[in-house]
Amino acid sequence: MVVLRGGNTLLGGVLMSSVLLLVSTNEVGLGGKVLVFPYETDFSFVALTPRKEMALRALTLCMRVATELPAERQIILFAYRTADYDELNVWREKDGRVSFYLSGDGVFFHLPPITTFRTSLCLTWESNRGLTAFWVDGKRSSYQVYKPGHAVRPKGTVLLGQDADKHLGDLEAAQSFVGEVTDLNMWDHVLSRSAIQAWHRGHKVPEGNVFDWASIEYAPSGNVMVVDDD
Repeated sequence: MVVLRGGNTLLGGVLMSSVLLLVSTNEVGLGGKVLVFPYETDFSFVALTPRKEMALRALTLCMRVATELPAERQIILFAYRTADYDELNVWREKDGRVSFYLSGDGVFFHLPPITTFRTSLCLTWESNRGLTAFWVDGKRSSYQVYKPGHAVRPKGTVLLGQDADKHLGDLEAAQSFVGEVTDLNMWDHVLSRSAIQAWHRGHKVPEGNVFDWASIEYAPSGNVMVVDDD
């Protein structure tokens, strides 16, 4: 058992193929709320519980994100790890590019910078052809072909705010997220251009069948704030 700073208690190691297991009871629903990670730590994160197993051959991941961290600072934006692999990670790299990793080498995109003003960021990928793109404020990047034929494996742990490489001791302050995240949604298929643009504008779209912000099951640990989205 490991006791983190701030009084939160976690079980270390791997159990049922999960990297982290929270002892505390999960909370449900973040509609109209923002997660605020106020400063750099090696102990603050939010664990998310998907609505269905993350055995994925296609995906759309969307979130609204803001940070004042300098461009040369690496930031983890989304982390999903199974027992042996960083299964699905999204980063802002030290050179400012945004990257996407599926259990191995990643693919890198030159995108408009993520700044203190909120950015609508979406990622789409499908296994059949490997077509991969990021969408920034409703505009699609050029496609890259990445990991055709790959499948994302289930029974892992999803974190916001930290990258859990192997065990709890591997959390690194220098990679932690500092800033705001809201409206995170994920689908097990590629949304159309019109749906992504509608989401960006705040219009109603089909709720995420992997993660839906309004009903998301989450467990914050450390210094993470849940505040109204004013």
